[in-house]
Amino acid sequence: MVPEEVLRKVLKAAMMTGADFAEVFVEDTSTETITMEDGKIENVNSGRDKGAGIRVVKGETSSYCFTDSLEERDLLEAARTAAGALMGARGDYTIDLTRRDVPLISPVSKYPWETTKTQKAEFLHRADRAARAYDPLISQVTAGLLEIVRNTTIANSEGVLAADSVIRSRFTVSALATKNGILQTGTATIGKTMGLEILDIKSPEDLGREAARQAIVNVHAAPAPSGPMTVVMTNGWGGVLFHEACGHSLEADSILRGSSVFAGKIGQRVARECVTAIDDPTIPNEWGSYGVDDEGNPGQRTVLIENGILRSYMYDRKSAVKDKHRFTGNGRRMSYRYIAIPRMTNTFIAPYSGKEEDIIADTQEGLYAKGLRGGQVNPATGDFVFTVSEAYLIRNGKIGDPVRGATLIGNGLTTLGEIDAVADNLDFGPGNCGKSGQSVPAACGQPALRIRRITVGGTDRRSAERRG
Repeated sequence: MVPEEVLRKVLKAAMMTGADFAEVFVEDTSTETITMEDGKIENVNSGRDKGAGIRVVKGETSSYCFTDSLEERDLLEAARTAAGALMGARGDYTIDLTRRDVPLISPVSKYPWETTKTQKAEFLHRADRAARAYDPLISQVTAGLLEIVRNTTIANSEGVLAADSVIRSRFTVSALATKNGILQTGTATIGKTMGLEILDIKSPEDLGREAARQAIVNVHAAPAPSGPMTVVMTNGWGGVLFHEACGHSLEADSILRGSSVFAGKIGQRVARECVTAIDDPTIPNEWGSYGVDDEGNPGQRTVLIENGILRSYMYDRKSAVKDKHRFTGNGRRMSYRYIAIPRMTNTFIAPYSGKEEDIIADTQEGLYAKGLRGGQVNPATGDFVFTVSEAYLIRNGKIGDPVRGATLIGNGLTTLGEIDAVADNLDFGPGNCGKSGQSVPAACGQPALRIRRITVGGTDRRSAERRG
């Protein structure tokens, strides 16, 4: 995208006012979205965004300037602007860049440009037809396909030169079921760092039927009970609870601000032995995977919690330097318009021992949470509320009747300590993680697990009266 010689000139200009460190982040991202509602294609949008951001650091102070032009003169102007904000002793710098070998983490077999928009629209039609054919109570279907091609180059004054290319695809179907004035939705999604081979893993028909099935289950379900109870969560997207309630508190910027419940707890027990939590952008083709982060540091597997013991936090360059810690490859940014900050990638609770069915059989009474939707978290305290998208009662070790309207209410650190069983069936779900005004793709994962005691919010007044 930008010749190596130009990158050297830009870094030299950025360092001219006595900076300790300078970095150039170059990005060229193409995005295509196609959405369908009620059998009609509503939107077909394609866009391309390219530009560069230049960061200059002097001691504890830094400045950042970006440009949407990759022309040499505009890059040099941005570098001089960033450098000018940090005036110091002038000097003459020679930058010797050494290109890093970046491993191919996520190979692609079906590139976005190899499939026509007409063919992509037909995928959405197939999902729509499958969802509607599932049950006559399905009254509305929406479907969408998102494809992202992101090329980045990072160079810095320490001689790092790294480039990465990532292709992500996500297919989502939502279905609405209507019965006697009751409206309930179901959603099915697949998202991976790959091309349209995602639809070889789950076909449009599979996703359409799954969204419809969930909606039908919910429209027939009874109101959920409320009160403290045991909850068994199935594998996959349930990992969003750990991601939101604990993961952000393990990002090093919150640790260094002193706003995390995990600050100062390295080496301490924070969970039972069955709980190991990992962040790993090197999982092939997972939604949050990459070869290098947005600061040019290699992506790597970071064990955050090992058999219940807190082992590490997630660092970008700034927080690692301040904490005198190695880089963990977690410096990420939404685009060249933003600075990199510590972010999760593919964050998950690792598989342990046992089977999901055995955990359920060992649970006398409780709630089986088959999926979660969004939630709210207080990052300072870890207090959270999450909506359960599909749930069933557990009675005498067996899955019983479906219930709707359940929420999980608790505290991240407390709930982590209440996990007393973890199965071996790890799976992931794709999401977009927001922080400090930036959204980045991140996968959440877990095997099936059991939370011994957590507060369930429900709408069944009789259960509240019985428990009250």
